[in-house]
Amino acid sequence: MANPYLSCKLCPRNCGINRLNGEIGYCGETAHLRIATAVIHKGEEPVLVGTGGSGTIFISGCNLGCVFCQNYQISQGAGKEQALGKAVTPEEFAGICAALRDAGAENINIVTGSHAVPGIIEGICAARKAGVQLPVLWNSSGYDGIEALELLGEHVDIYLPDMKTLDSKVSAEFFNAPDYPQTAKAAILKMIDNMEKKHENARERIIVRHLILPGFLESTRSVLKWFADNAMEHATLSLMTQYTPVLGLSPGHSPGRSPKIPKRYVSESDYETVMKWLEEFGIEEGFCQELVTGSDWLPDFKRSNPFPSKLSVPVWTGN
Repeated sequence: MANPYLSCKLCPRNCGINRLNGEIGYCGETAHLRIATAVIHKGEEPVLVGTGGSGTIFISGCNLGCVFCQNYQISQGAGKEQALGKAVTPEEFAGICAALRDAGAENINIVTGSHAVPGIIEGICAARKAGVQLPVLWNSSGYDGIEALELLGEHVDIYLPDMKTLDSKVSAEFFNAPDYPQTAKAAILKMIDNMEKKHENARERIIVRHLILPGFLESTRSVLKWFADNAMEHATLSLMTQYTPVLGLSPGHSPGRSPKIPKRYVSESDYETVMKWLEEFGIEEGFCQELVTGSDWLPDFKRSNPFPSKLSVPVWTGN
């Protein structure tokens, strides 16, 4: 089988470039696996945090293009500069996983790695060989390629995808991906299929996240309706209210884009409306954030601990 980086079509962008030769795709990355930071994260869903926290590894680069990305320092390069992070070998990746385990992590939580699947699989295999047996969590934007998910199938124990929107106009304006709705639906169904082939009770191992965008509640309604009709029996919903009006899009990432992002937080009225929809669609189980306002919790990946100390403990940094 040819190396997937040779003519990269790992994600729906289908760049087709030779990342092995150092060419850079939409994701901003070559074939080198680069990691920005690794922390014990205590701000995930309670079932993922447990008592020890989630062992979160933030992968540099991203195949989406969210204009209000809170992790833009590591997901998007500034002009021709790459996003923050350091290239690691599979053995170094395994060492990071071992350090997270030794720090008490409940799992290995790989964030935004859709563009780096082959390198991540090599790292996971090296970690297993080194004796790290923690469950692996795939934490993605939902913009995953089916072939990449096929490769990941035997290596992932928990899926944590986003379903950001099912409105192609919203996904085009805010995520630079008009095909996001059909891609995310197919990806989540594939994750369900992957997990049901491995576990009898797969529902506990698939958590679908949705971030409420103020001013775009009908987009949320569509997501909830689709989830209830297609995934509720197979996955758990996690509703997030933490939208923060941060213009994360870096200069040069996508020339000509100047979308008008929502400039307010989720309101109590928004929240109450969405709660009524959960009842309407019969979504009774899952996770729901309390209303979050303010930006004190926003990460700064130029620090050794990007998050407030109450949310995370630094284990490794690529800066």
